[in-house]
Amino acid sequence: MIIAQPVMSDVMSGFIPTTMNDTALYIAIGIIGATVMPHNLYLHSALVQTRKIERSEKEISSAIKFNILDSAIALNAAFFVNAAILILAASTFYQVGMHDVEDIMDAHRLLEPLLGSQLAPVLFAVALLCAGQSSTITGTLAGQIVMEGYLNLRIAPWIRRLITRLIAIIPAVLVIHIAGDDATGELLIFSQVVLSLQLGFAVIPLIHFVSDRSKMGNFTISIKTKTVAWLSALIIVGLNVKLVYGSVTGWLSADDSIWLRLTVVPLCIFVLFMLFYITFVPIFRKMKSKSIYLPHGSFQDIQIKEASVYNRIAVTLDFGNMDAIALQNAVNQGGNKATYILVHISESA
Repeated sequence: MIIAQPVMSDVMSGFIPTTMNDTALYIAIGIIGATVMPHNLYLHSALVQTRKIERSEKEISSAIKFNILDSAIALNAAFFVNAAILILAASTFYQVGMHDVEDIMDAHRLLEPLLGSQLAPVLFAVALLCAGQSSTITGTLAGQIVMEGYLNLRIAPWIRRLITRLIAIIPAVLVIHIAGDDATGELLIFSQVVLSLQLGFAVIPLIHFVSDRSKMGNFTISIKTKTVAWLSALIIVGLNVKLVYGSVTGWLSADDSIWLRLTVVPLCIFVLFMLFYITFVPIFRKMKSKSIYLPHGSFQDIQIKEASVYNRIAVTLDFGNMDAIALQNAVNQGGNKATYILVHISESA
């Protein structure tokens, strides 16, 4: 950007939202997906727990503040990188009449003759490499968090990396094999658009979760934060719905085949239904739960039964600090007449 020397007044005016055509909307939504990325919402939420803090309100509040600072720096850096790429393209290619530079390879090759600097294409390549590494690292970390935290699936790190990399690489290889190298640019933008389409399914449950006082306690988000969050989610989902509607109607007008109506249209309806489901069902459940006025919920019957006698007790051991406690509790239940089966638990793939 320093070498290209863009006009700063034009740069600042470019940040003002304007009416976009379908192509510009497609690119804009791709930029949103590439900058935020839905899996990073899980990653940023989990990073709060990685800080070594005491479980007190003061320490937790401090950890949250530092995490907000981390996220703000990371997202603003990503925003700056995306903006810099657009500004560089406009100030380098568009001003000299090159309106058809759509591929990364073309941009890399044309930077040196246009800017008169051998350093420009090298910096451009390094920036792309760093962006790719950052995306890969966050994707791997988020995948680990989802597998271990949500699915309770713990496997060896090298196996997890192999599986996630294969899942990422195989579709790209198939597209390149079928459509050729020229399709990689379109595939890259399409993948970012798909990320943006998934944002609603990550943002909306997160807003519901952090707005629930029964789960968050004193750390429930404020009305102001909640309003901004719902407004952001509404804008993202609205733009995505507009893009999908425009794309599907365009496909149907160009090729009104029965297979398109039987596959794409039902899929879009199903996704829209799921979006409404995750948005409104938690609200209805919360309204329904408020109808109970008892301070601790409804009364429950207590069934008094005879104390159970256990004759065979299995105890899981892993040669850790909890083994003695587990054995003591087992003996307390079975006494000296029960049979004890000791099971060694080894965590592996």
